Amino acid sequence: MTDLRPQTAATLDRRGRVAVEALSDAIGGIAGVLTGESVLQLIVDRVKELVGARYAALGILADDRRRIERFITSGITSEQRRVLGDPPQGHGLLGLIIEEGRSLRIPDIGAHPASYGFPANHPPMTSLLGVPVKLKNRTIGNLYLTDKIDAPEFSDDDQRLVELFAAHAGIAIENARLHEAVQYLAVVDERERIGKDLHDGIIQTLYAIALSLEDVPVLMTEDVAEATVTVDRAIDTLNRAIADLRQFVVGLRPETIDHTDFTGLLAALVDQVRQNNVVEVELEVPDQRIEVPAHARSELLQIAREGLSNIARHAHATTARITVRREADLLRLEVADDGVGFDSSSAVPRGHLGLANMRDRARALGGALEVGSGGPGTTIIVTVPLGDATIDGTAAQEGTRDDA
Repeated sequence: MTDLRPQTAATLDRRGRVAVEALSDAIGGIAGVLTGESVLQLIVDRVKELVGARYAALGILADDRRRIERFITSGITSEQRRVLGDPPQGHGLLGLIIEEGRSLRIPDIGAHPASYGFPANHPPMTSLLGVPVKLKNRTIGNLYLTDKIDAPEFSDDDQRLVELFAAHAGIAIENARLHEAVQYLAVVDERERIGKDLHDGIIQTLYAIALSLEDVPVLMTEDVAEATVTVDRAIDTLNRAIADLRQFVVGLRPETIDHTDFTGLLAALVDQVRQNNVVEVELEVPDQRIEVPAHARSELLQIAREGLSNIARHAHATTARITVRREADLLRLEVADDGVGFDSSSAVPRGHLGLANMRDRARALGGALEVGSGGPGTTIIVTVPLGDATIDGTAAQEGTRDDA
């Protein structure tokens, strides 16, 4: 009689290798997917292929861990899903797996005492393998497989494979959730940045135009020529604001920021304020050029713009002064006025974002913002490092102050 044990062992080894390869492929397929819907569907598709099931589903549990919040299927057509109506909530055997939190392998669904039955138009199903999907000992969902294609029921090996796959599926689901959370936060952060840029840039320009036009009705009766000049200036400034807004919408920064030195940008800003007749502005800059990275140039220019806008709106000042100088490896920017001043220790009213925006911009450059006031006048002092840390605006924020 022929000894079949070596052949049987070899066959088992081959089956084991095939199973391990299939598991590795299934895990590898879901590992790099970073969107929630895609990873959930891929998990269901891969686990169905892994053990040769006709149908598979993934039930994601709600926060109370008692019901199914989302139900993703594989093997059922979209038309079948449509006629089936609402997805299951976790009754019958699905609920039993949720309640017990362990794997269940059932040869005949209809014969099990916990079976809840199938709704109308549901395809017939016989065998079931249910496996919890856990993350850090917490069940976040369950995998359901029905109807083993080449056998009347699922085996111990099938269960072990799906349990191993479920462990990796839990990690993949969490990674996708974290990725989506990071993406969401990035969108929120980008919205805040856009809001600040609009508030500190284009909106301030429009506000200055409005201020310059306040006297036009009176000038129309007393000095028509001056009224005409004022309106012409406002139109020119509006056209520039429209051009800046167009660049902003398509995600571009004005080209001058990349190719003009910082003091040149400040000079252009001061000229714009002077043209709008809002307040007389003096500019004091060193004779030698100060090399400021493009990102820092943009942020500092917005701080200066916001400072001048605050002076025009609140200070009742006649003159303002912008001073720039270098102190060792620091750039010092001062925006001062001779107005009424304010109590810097008081809480800032809701909706007044100017000072907070300026402080955030200074911090983003690894610098600090200080406010000196109390009358007469107000002085805003911004100091930022001029080293490599200012190039991408990601300098550490240690040592910054929050005085105002």
